[in-house]
Amino acid sequence: MMIISFLKYCIVGLSGVVVDFSITYLFKEKAGINKYIASMLGFSIACTSNYVLNRIWTFSNDNPDILKQYVSFLIISVIGLLLNTLFLYLFQYIRINYYISKGFATILVTIWNYMANSMITFG
Repeated sequence: MMIISFLKYCIVGLSGVVVDFSITYLFKEKAGINKYIASMLGFSIACTSNYVLNRIWTFSNDNPDILKQYVSFLIISVIGLLLNTLFLYLFQYIRINYYISKGFATILVTIWNYMANSMITFG
């Protein structure tokens, strides 16, 4: 069922937020690494954990071409990051509150990421 799959995808996404923030905090605050590098590391590790969890749990996928899938997942994630920035900019341009804009952008990008990954990465 698509609704169950989407809910699982969202749960995995929330776990990715926790991983991203935790890794970013550890590298920035504890290891003293530049905040932008720490943020990239957090994003990268969260993408990796999201890929693994989505492959195993959300989509129950056993495609042996893991590298191709992983690269596809990363590309879709980066496109999602760019879309998030674009949507945030557009919503701000029409003077929607920043946090409401961020919420709308997050919803739209989550739908994009889910659909793209379900059709391309794990389809």
